[in-house]
Amino acid sequence: MPMIRKVLIATRGEVALRIIRTCREMGIRTVAVCSTAEREALHVRLADESVCIGPPPIAESYLNVPRLLGAAETTGADAIHPGYGLLSESAAFAEVCHNCGITFIGPTLRNLRLMGNKGKAREVVSRAGVPVLPGIPRKISDAREALRAASGVGFPVLIKAASGAGGRGLRVVREPSEFLDAYETARADVRAAFGDEHLIVERYCTDARHVEFQILADTDGNAVHLGERECTIQRRFEKVLEESPCGAMTPALRAEMGEAAIKAAAAVNYANVGTVEFLLDAKGRYYFIEMSARIQVEHPVTEMVTGVDVVKEQIQLADGQPLAIHQEDVRLRGHAIECRIYAEDPVTFERSYGTVARYHPPGGSGVRVESALQVNDPVSPHSDPLLAKVIAHAETRPAAIAKMRVALREMVLDGLPSNLDLHRQILADPDFVEGRVTSSFLSRFGGRP
Repeated sequence: MPMIRKVLIATRGEVALRIIRTCREMGIRTVAVCSTAEREALHVRLADESVCIGPPPIAESYLNVPRLLGAAETTGADAIHPGYGLLSESAAFAEVCHNCGITFIGPTLRNLRLMGNKGKAREVVSRAGVPVLPGIPRKISDAREALRAASGVGFPVLIKAASGAGGRGLRVVREPSEFLDAYETARADVRAAFGDEHLIVERYCTDARHVEFQILADTDGNAVHLGERECTIQRRFEKVLEESPCGAMTPALRAEMGEAAIKAAAAVNYANVGTVEFLLDAKGRYYFIEMSARIQVEHPVTEMVTGVDVVKEQIQLADGQPLAIHQEDVRLRGHAIECRIYAEDPVTFERSYGTVARYHPPGGSGVRVESALQVNDPVSPHSDPLLAKVIAHAETRPAAIAKMRVALREMVLDGLPSNLDLHRQILADPDFVEGRVTSSFLSRFGGRP
């Protein structure tokens, strides 16, 4: 029987619905929060209780910590689930929750602080024997000093934020002459996004695969991985389509990378649900990128191939319960694909806005849709651009692709541009069908990957 009795869900959209469903199965009451523009949102209507916490701009609502804590106190919530994005990796928010006697459903405060510092995290996992790319892990604030460091690493290089997540500040620089402008642009970007302008530099791995391992770990040091997800198809360092398992994986490589992922988690005494992310090159060499200290958008593909409810595990681990899964219990069954349906122009990848005129989600055996979308919903600059996730599961990858094609053909979404047609093109692409994908894959479809 869980000690957690009532969870305030400090997020919105499809992930809020996902958390509500699992909480109900566990007998836990839920409190939804919303802005004034989302009083009729599906997550508000389906939660046991709801509280309006401010106007549409997220800084005044979903990122407003005093209002979130006030809502928890008013409703008697003894735990807060931050979902993903927003405050999910905020050590400051987790600390305030702890000081107020509220369980933060996520990793420990120490985990958040350490994994929020990418340079430090890189250093710690490297000492544990996990491969990392050549780079300069320390925070660098002077652009010319950073250029000298980058020259020592060797071009092309990747500039990225020393803290924060979500692809903000990431810049690939192929020539020294491009570095200073890219560095200053990245610094302004991360200053605006995270309030921390420090950046780190590392070698850029060209045409690699992005492969990540789902980790579950308890406070007693027990940890397992639930296999890998292939997240190679991205634009602007944001994932578009994910799969499990990875087409380039062998049983031996899975065992080796899975062990490396658990080593990385153990190196920081990680507890709760997290994801260790790697780059995998054409020669089968892999390198640690970062560890996401939260649940991932793409967790459903792992759930489909393992049968493990990742959100349930997350709540139980936050509740202090020991991990009940052993590594030998984990079996990957079949293949799953997730398509993220974004409100965006399918060619330029720029954000789109409008009102949902028609919406029909697909269905059928092996098809799962995660969405909070309703007809007449406005999609504005304050809205989440992720409209829906469509997940297809079958016995083999070709069968999963065929099932996804049918699902996307059935799906109807009118009223604003979306990347639905882009996904249909990806699924028909011969290289995708054969599993020949790398980080540059989306460049053939236009936009700026």
